Amino acid sequence: MGEPRKRTFAKKDNAASPEGERIAKVIARRGAASRRQAEQMIADGRVTLNGKKVTSPALNVTDKDDILIDGEQLGERQGTRVWLYHKPAGKVVTENDPEGRETIFADLEARGLPRVLTIGRLDINTEGLLLLTNDGGLKRVLELPSTGWLRRYRVRAYGRVTQDQLDKLKKGMEVEGIKYGPIEARIDRAQGGNVWIDVALREGKNREVKNVLGALGLQVNRLIRVSYGPFQLGDLPVGEVETVKSRILADQLGKRLADEAGVDFKAPMPAALPGKTDIAARKMKPRDITAPRVRRPKRRDEDVEPEKPRGKPRRRIFFDDGRKPEYFEPEGDRKSRRSDAKPSSRDGRPPKAGAGRPQRPDNGRPQKRSENRPSGRSQNRPTDRPGKPR
Repeated sequence: MGEPRKRTFAKKDNAASPEGERIAKVIARRGAASRRQAEQMIADGRVTLNGKKVTSPALNVTDKDDILIDGEQLGERQGTRVWLYHKPAGKVVTENDPEGRETIFADLEARGLPRVLTIGRLDINTEGLLLLTNDGGLKRVLELPSTGWLRRYRVRAYGRVTQDQLDKLKKGMEVEGIKYGPIEARIDRAQGGNVWIDVALREGKNREVKNVLGALGLQVNRLIRVSYGPFQLGDLPVGEVETVKSRILADQLGKRLADEAGVDFKAPMPAALPGKTDIAARKMKPRDITAPRVRRPKRRDEDVEPEKPRGKPRRRIFFDDGRKPEYFEPEGDRKSRRSDAKPSSRDGRPPKAGAGRPQRPDNGRPQKRSENRPSGRSQNRPTDRPGKPR
C-alpha cells in the first residue's frame, strides 16, 4: 500500500473575500429583528438589497448598500442600549398575537420607546423583570446558556413539598422527555395551602419552572422574575421602564461578552427615556480656562431692592397700591421708652407713695434691718402651743 495522501487546504485569500457583514447580522445589529427572524424575513422575500430581492442570507453587505424591509428603509445603527421593564401579568411578549391579546410592545410604543427586542421571554401570566435592547447581537449572546447568567424567580405554588425534594433538582431533571439543567430551589415560607419558593436557573427553557415543579406535585399560580444576571428588578413599579447607563452596561458585560456580542458604545445613542437624554449621549463642551471670564452687568438702581436692616425689624408697613413694603424704626428704642414711661398700677391708678422696690444706698449694699423695726413674726403671737404646761 502506498503512503496515505496528505490533505491540503487552500489558503484563504483575504483580499478576495467579500467585505462587510452578513445581511442577517446587519439587520439584527440595527435592532430590526433577531438574526433568526432576519433569516426568516429573507426566506419570505421581505428584504431587498439595492432594489433586488434577497433570496439567501449568505450575502455580505456594507454601509453603502441600501436595505429595505417590507419597502421601508432599514434604520441606521445606533449605540447599544438596554432597558429594564417590569412586565405585568396578562400581556403577551410578541409583536403580533393571532388571538388578539394585548402585547407588551403596544405598551412600549405608547411610551415612545424605539423598536426594541426582548432578551428572553416571559409567559402571559409571568410577571417581573424583562430586559429590552436595540442590539440583536447582544440579545443572541445573553440568551445563550453558555453565557452563564443566573435568572432568579419568586414562585408561589399550591401543594406541599420538602426541601429534600427541591435539593434533588441540583442534579437536573427530565420531564416528558425534556432534560432540564441544574436548578437551585429553596423554600421561603408556607402561606395557607400555598408555598413560596425561591428558584434560580441558567437555561430558561420554555415553561421550565412550571414543568419541573409540576413534576413534584406543585401547581404554580404566580411566577415573578426578580433578576436576570446582574440586573435586579428592585422597586421598579409595574409597567415602568428604566434605562441602564452605558457605563454600567459595559462593566457588567465585560470584555469577553462585549466582543462576542459586538456591542457598539461609540455610535449615537438613542434617548434614554422619552423626553430625557442619557449623560453618556451628550456632547459635553469643555470649558476653556484661558478665556477671560465674562462678568454679568450690574442691575439698575431701580431694579436693586433696598438693603434690609440687620436683625429682626421692629416695624414693617404694607401698601395697597402694590409698592414694596418699607421697614422703619419707631422713635426711640424699647429701653428708652420704658425708662421714660411713668409707673402705674394695673388698674390705671397712680401707685401709692413708697410703693415699689426699696432703693439701695450708694455703696450698693442693702440696708440693715433696724432694731426698732418689727420682725416678720407678730409680737402678740404666743411662742408655745396652747394646752401644754410650760
